[in-house]
This record gives sequence, C-alpha cells and structure tokens, in this order.
Amino acid sequence: MSNIRYWTAIWWSPEDLGMDIVQERRLLTEIPGPRSRALQERKLASVSAGVGVGLPVYITRAGGGVLVDADGNQLIDFGSGIAVTTVGNAAPRVVERVRRQVAEMTHTCFMVTPYEGYLEVCEALAELTPGDHAKRSALFNSGAEAVENAVKIARVATGRQAVVAFEHGYHGRTNLTMALTAKSMPYKAGFGPFSPEIYRAPMAYPLRWPGGAQACADEAFEAFASTVRTQVGADRVAAVVVEPIQGEGGFIVPPAGWLRRVADFCREHGILLIADEIQTGFCRTGDWFACDHDGVVPDLITSAKGMAGGLPLAAVTGRAEFMDAVHPGGLGGTYGGNPVACAAALGAIETMRTEHLCARAREIEALFRHRLEKLRHRYDVIAEIRGRGAMLAMELTAGAGDLTPNPGATAAVNAACHRQGLVTLTAGTFGNVLRFLPPLTAPDHLLEEGLDLIERAFQQHLG
Repeated sequence: MSNIRYWTAIWWSPEDLGMDIVQERRLLTEIPGPRSRALQERKLASVSAGVGVGLPVYITRAGGGVLVDADGNQLIDFGSGIAVTTVGNAAPRVVERVRRQVAEMTHTCFMVTPYEGYLEVCEALAELTPGDHAKRSALFNSGAEAVENAVKIARVATGRQAVVAFEHGYHGRTNLTMALTAKSMPYKAGFGPFSPEIYRAPMAYPLRWPGGAQACADEAFEAFASTVRTQVGADRVAAVVVEPIQGEGGFIVPPAGWLRRVADFCREHGILLIADEIQTGFCRTGDWFACDHDGVVPDLITSAKGMAGGLPLAAVTGRAEFMDAVHPGGLGGTYGGNPVACAAALGAIETMRTEHLCARAREIEALFRHRLEKLRHRYDVIAEIRGRGAMLAMELTAGAGDLTPNPGATAAVNAACHRQGLVTLTAGTFGNVLRFLPPLTAPDHLLEEGLDLIERAFQQHLG
C-alpha cells in the first residue's frame, strides 16, 4: 500500500490531469492548423479510408470542456467524444483510480482469474439502473457488443428468435447491430447480408409523424403493435430493442406515455424490453438513465459510452432470471470488463455522484434551451429544438413550414462552428440534425461562448 501512495505522490500533478488548461477558446492558427494537416496526411497514408474523421484536428490534451490540438489551439468541446467524456477528459477521480490499477495489474481476463473491480462495477449497475428487482450484469467492450449480447440473452431466456427495432434507430456496427440499425449510409451500405429475424416498426417521431405531433403517441404505438402482431407474431418475438431517446437517429424524443405503452405491451406478450441506453445513460439526460424519466423498468438495459470516463467498457444489466438463463461460458470475451476500464468506471461513477451530474445536466439543458429557442424563432430553417438534459439537438429543414430535410444548411453551420474552434456533431437519418453533447463538467461561461459561436455560424450562412 505504501508503494501505491508513493507512486501516486510522485506522478500526480495538475498538468497531467488537464486541470491546468484554462477553460477558454484560443485560436493560434486556422482550423485545422499546419501540424494537424501534416498528421492528417499521415492518417491518409496509414489508416483505412473507411475510418472517417469529422474534424481533422489532432488532439494532444483535454480537460473540462476544452480540447487542445497539435497546433496549440484550444477548442470548445460540444461532442464529448460522442457522449463518452461525460465527467470531462482526464477527470481526476478517473485518473487516480486508473493509475493505481495500472500499477497493480492491467489484465488477467475475468473468465480465467477474476478480480474485485468487475464485481464492484456490476454492484454499482445493480444499484443505479432502473428497478429494485434482483439484477445481474455482464461486462463487454463496446455498445455494439452490449446490444448484441442483450439479444443473445433474450433469445435464450424466451426461446424465441425474432427481434423488433425501430425506424431511425442506431445500435452499432457488428453484423447483428447493423441489422438492427435503420440507417444505410454509412453504417450498412455494402456490408450485407445481415442477421435474420430482425423486424422494424415505425418510431414515434413527433415532428414528422403523418398525423401530427398530437396524434403521434397513440398512432405510433398502434403502428408498433400492428407490426408485431401482423408481420411477426407476438409469440415469436424475443425482444424489442429501443433507445428511450434516439441518438444517431437525431435525438428523437418520443411523446410522453409512448415508451410506457411499449413496455406494457412487451410484458403482456412475454417479450423482453431491451433499453439501449448506450448514449443516454449515466446522467446525460438529467437522470441516471433516460428510462427513469418515463418510469419504465426495462428487462435488460445496455450501457457504455459515459460510464467509464473515456475507457472502453460496456454492460448488459437485467433481471436475474433472464441474465442467469444463459449457460456458463455463453457470455464473455477476452477484454470484457478489463480491470483498468473497471477502475475508470468506478472513478466516473464516483464523480457523477459527488458532483451531482444529473442535476448539472438539467442546468445545462436550461442554459442551452433558452439560447437555442431564441435562435429557432430567428431562423425558420430550425424546425425543432429537442432532447433532454445535456443531450440536445436542432433539426434543420427547408423552413416556413416545409419539413424537407436540409442537410446542406446543417453541414454549412457545422463547418462554420469547426472553423471557429467549436466541436459540434451532426446526426439524423437525413443528415439534417446538429447535436450537442458537452461534458457535464464544462463551466457555464464556456458553454455560453460555444452558443455564441453557433449563433455566429447561423448569421454567416443564413443571414
């Protein structure tokens, strides 16, 4: 123990943690700068062209809500590595636990010789996920792995094969999760054939529901139920996989009551409800999990992204009787629940608790909504502001009541944000959604400046 204390004392410094990064935007060069452009040339020569890059600035350090690139520019981060660095980059509690764990051991494989950190993460998941029933968890490396294993569990537990997903959904890049994912380009094009026995139901998308937002909850539920009954047969469905708020699909928030009715339908027909909370989980939406907002307790819940402060870790957590239905050895993987990733998760969860990050996400929502709604009233191409907590988006259309998607304006505004040193992301089936996922530890003044830059980007391209 004394060695650990000595090692920590020697190596712990604010500079190592990114804590010395002043929380402000600084542009020393154009974006991307010369060193980033040189690194991008190396990328083109050594990395598969299939691995795309949204903004080719090469990051050397990060902390709070700021990314520092190879040219010394400091960019405001409204992406969090796609909702991963929820507790901020190089969060002190994450770094402390990771450093300690790396000094002790980096890997044994839990399936060969287990370790306590894996148990601690599973115990935390049992406490934090919705419901007070007996739970079990299994740990993996990525969100796609978690979703794929959740389907495996559902099929064993029910003895059924069919799985129902929703339009606009995104669930990963493995073969099965590509089948579940709705969007073809770039995720599915050319990669088939895909896993069979996957069916798709209409999503409750209020802005684009044919009968209008008021009718969406009832009509979308009836369309889902009809799909299950007529196209599949309810007695053949092992699971319904749903994002409580869709991520890559464009931060689509279903109307109140819809998710509850889907859950009730599943329970009535012996179908397992799998809540894909890869992007929404761990304080991002203002609750520990987005299902909490709707009072829905899924049978299985998948988590990843924000749970481990930037290290690769994912989980399936569910009712004990379903999780234990799988034969020993049926779940696992060489790196799943790696001890360093588990240490990071415990540090991230401690940060979320002690810094009250669920409440912080709700504060960020209030700050963003006020500014974004003012922008929407100024530009009629902004059809809707939606999301929850620090997971917010705007959908851009042709304007003046015309809901024709406007990916051109979306790309132009996104590029303008990038040139000004603000990292933003696009999303949506039609490529016409700007999404905002700032770290929950970013200070208000930095968030306000980022919103100023979004406003300036609209002024530059839309007048």
